[in-house]
Amino acid sequence: MTLVSLSFEVHQPLRLKKNFFWDGSPLKEVVPNLRDFYFDDSENRRIFERVSDKCYLPANEVISECIRRYEGSDRPFSVAYSFSGVFLEQCRSCRPDVLDSFVRLVDTGRVEVMEQTYYHSLASLYEDKSEFYEEVKMHRELIWDIFSKRPTTFENTELIYNDEIAKMVDGLGYKAIFTEGIVADPNFVYRPPKTEISLLLRNYKLTDDIGFRFSSHDWKEYPLTADKYANWLATAPGQCINIFCDYETFGEHQWVDTGIFEFLRHLPDEVRKHDNLRFATPEEIARMIAPNRELSVPNSVSWADIERDTSCWLGNALQQACFIYQKRLEAPVKESRDEDLLRIWRTLGISDHLYYIFTHGGGPGEVHSYFSPYGIPYDASVTYFSVLGDLHYRLKKKIHLADSPFLFATGVDQFTREMAWSLAGLQNILKTVSIESLQYHNSRGDLAFWAETSLGDSDLAERIDQSKSLRGERLRKSLIKAVENQLSEDE
Repeated sequence: MTLVSLSFEVHQPLRLKKNFFWDGSPLKEVVPNLRDFYFDDSENRRIFERVSDKCYLPANEVISECIRRYEGSDRPFSVAYSFSGVFLEQCRSCRPDVLDSFVRLVDTGRVEVMEQTYYHSLASLYEDKSEFYEEVKMHRELIWDIFSKRPTTFENTELIYNDEIAKMVDGLGYKAIFTEGIVADPNFVYRPPKTEISLLLRNYKLTDDIGFRFSSHDWKEYPLTADKYANWLATAPGQCINIFCDYETFGEHQWVDTGIFEFLRHLPDEVRKHDNLRFATPEEIARMIAPNRELSVPNSVSWADIERDTSCWLGNALQQACFIYQKRLEAPVKESRDEDLLRIWRTLGISDHLYYIFTHGGGPGEVHSYFSPYGIPYDASVTYFSVLGDLHYRLKKKIHLADSPFLFATGVDQFTREMAWSLAGLQNILKTVSIESLQYHNSRGDLAFWAETSLGDSDLAERIDQSKSLRGERLRKSLIKAVENQLSEDE
């Protein structure tokens, strides 16, 4: 018996105001609402409304109809969804009826909900993985809040995957993880090195037959019918077939007049005509099929473009610069302890912002242009970088951001892993850092030097220097008082 999983990624980005730079918006002093200042709410709402009516609601109705048709059968119909957190947020704010329809589907018991990063971000590629773990936790809590489900299958953003990501996800307790089927025969289950997790591979050829080639009159297999597709599934070798596509394939990318909804509606009937085929969720496949062998993927792969790597987000210098800039703001934003700024920074981490800056031509370039709200990728980079620069400016004002962080240590090259990027951050760390570390830096004049040369605050440097003869808790109290006095004077 070949198990067939039908999975969908459901994501809608939050687009920036594309004329942010050209309208002279950066560095304005009076900004009542920073989120509204950066993001194009009316455009995001317009697109979400359109896709809801063209894709989400009609596709959900077809899926629901297919589930009901075989309810109670020994070969039921089942699907799986991977929702980004920002998609579910937009459901709540723009179209609660769409969210209700997904909840009803999940309540049938034949729909698996998968885990991913809340912001559909590239956090798994950061050197510091803490943001990745935080976004996964946020997503887990949101899925429980909406669907009362604890996902066991993980789908990282756009199927980005490598051995390190597999180990992180395994450590979080998930039972299965997806990636692209270019790394091995996709019709088997594998085991990443040094893990207990099952690795499922997307059959990209069969998936792209639906997602990209379905309505192409130049394709030799056109038109693609449900019975033809089911025959392909039935004759495919292996133990499982994982079809995994954008949900917007149905109605948005492939319009209703292409027959895409009729294809989806009749597919379960045609699959059931083959005794060797059975629909299953990814969780069921991971539970029922033992790994074929260990599979190592040291370099990152994804389902994006023909390269199937991370180059669609990080393939040129403009993308790299924006990625690095956004990543560098993580520690300062978190030091600010400002939840609004943190939400904005995380929303700026949505992978689509980098996707729009793709500059290669050919077929992949046409696909990127189709999704982009910008005329050309260079406009996308100007907008994104100027918004990041504006956020950086506001952080410097709010938390007295330094040019470089202060790294706490207890001796030469004996770092404690605590660091302060700002005066506000220094105030927080001084309350908990070890006395040994404070005495080490105080004896060397490190904090005064940092205040002078990185914060550019000679007054604070003098105040810190006055504590040079102190030790123990008296030193801690004196340093905290110096920082608090400086902060109060600057307000």
